Amino acid sequence: MGSDTITLKLTERSELGKAVKALRRQGIVPANIYERGKESQAVSAKYGEIAKVYHQAGKHHPVELDIDGKKRLAMIKDVDINVAKNTVRHIAFHAVKRNERVEAEVPVRLEGDVPAEKTGLLVLQNLDTVIVEAIPANLPNELVIDASKLVEDGDKVTVADINTIDNVTIISDSDIMVFSVETPKDQIAAANAALEDEKSAEDVESDNGGADKEGKSTE
Repeated sequence: MGSDTITLKLTERSELGKAVKALRRQGIVPANIYERGKESQAVSAKYGEIAKVYHQAGKHHPVELDIDGKKRLAMIKDVDINVAKNTVRHIAFHAVKRNERVEAEVPVRLEGDVPAEKTGLLVLQNLDTVIVEAIPANLPNELVIDASKLVEDGDKVTVADINTIDNVTIISDSDIMVFSVETPKDQIAAANAALEDEKSAEDVESDNGGADKEGKSTE
């Protein structure tokens, strides 16, 4: 479980709209805290601090927010990324209650050795995260799937194959594919080339054999 406490100090901000550009130039990231039935709260934090928390918490770990001394528990729900610079431009937090179940996006990984990789096959991850439901304290940092299920070309594992955790409900459709096995394209190309060479050799052999038979029939 994600039991480690992640904290972030925030400051209320009055800069809104176009004024947030000046904050970003100063190395400050604007953010908002949303809570059902209440107006959003505009806040901000230094870039290094908010980026670190985003890296640690993702969208699956609760964050203890300290807004000018006032504490709130929240989850990161949306992040605006500057794709060109790969930097965080804005974060939306949603306030949560400690004893109420919440939905979160939890990373998925394979556990153990992957038989398919030992034979040169390619293992693709088709889904990075799944949606789960649990109280904040029970949200896992990750979910795992037994890697031994991936052996041959065409093998796959779905959300249904994820190892279950007590008090955590997986919301994502159980039929969604998470990992799959394929033969690398270069191996397919090499196999096709070998097959063509084999066919060409058979054709030549067939032609030579036909000539011998014709020669013997004229003696």
